[in-house]
Amino acid sequence: MARRTGACPAVAAVVAAGLLVAACDGQAATDPATTDGPVRPATPVVAVKVDNVPAARPHTGLGAADVVYVEPVEGGLTRIVAVYAGALPAEVGPVRSARRTDLDLLAQYGKPVLAYSGAAPELLPALRSADLVNASPDEAGPAYHRERDRPAPHNLYLRPERLPDGATGPAEAPLLFGAAPEGGVPTTSWEVAYSAARFTFTWSAPDGRWRVALNGTPMTSTESGELTAASVVVQRVEVRPDEATGTASPVADTVGSGQSDVLRDGLAFAGTWSRPAPDAPTRFHTTSGAELPLAEGPAWVLLLPA
Repeated sequence: MARRTGACPAVAAVVAAGLLVAACDGQAATDPATTDGPVRPATPVVAVKVDNVPAARPHTGLGAADVVYVEPVEGGLTRIVAVYAGALPAEVGPVRSARRTDLDLLAQYGKPVLAYSGAAPELLPALRSADLVNASPDEAGPAYHRERDRPAPHNLYLRPERLPDGATGPAEAPLLFGAAPEGGVPTTSWEVAYSAARFTFTWSAPDGRWRVALNGTPMTSTESGELTAASVVVQRVEVRPDEATGTASPVADTVGSGQSDVLRDGLAFAGTWSRPAPDAPTRFHTTSGAELPLAEGPAWVLLLPA
């Protein structure tokens, strides 16, 4: 079955062990040391804003990301937030500017390191006061370098091992992963359409992964080759103008609730998402209300205008 998404619900994605709460048959895993509640990992993360226009591709370092968020930006294009909870790649990029969407999105990750290059002047005070480790080139210059074989501004790259310390993990894991619930529709491909960008996810049974394409071309990362996901989440969100900056930059609201679609294990699950507060995790459920964990492995979460 093939499915197109443009003005319909979203698709769901998976996160790596240690970043998510493990689940089995819909039940949250318990901490073997205490056995009195769900595991609450304190894994600190590094988040990197990554350019996603044609001049920025192929990317570098995306193959190592535990979660890849796709955000809507100006002109119907998209930008990426790559989240790393485990081993860091040697290099990530090209790095681009932060958006207001990032502040609420990353609040569920505790106090992450945020690597980015620039922001609207009106947004800078909010970035400085947010509960994150600010790691722009102004604060972490030695972590960045320019590649001479690419044109600016698509040539700024990050060496994550040179980023500052200080990140702390969340009180509760942002995403839940584990066994799939009952149901799900066998699906071979799924398309997610923004105004000026079209993502296609194609199931590869031998790999047990969804292959990622953008505007008809496979997405690749220089260190790992073709990009794939164990889970894909299309999370339908309300999008509004960033009135505080007086720009056309859209703000995607990731706190609240809405419709979603989750792709995992060659199946598509229609359902909903909810996140009651900025420091709360995001949870997905089927249309019947059953908990809907993600499959273990790389997760792609697409924030799609509702």
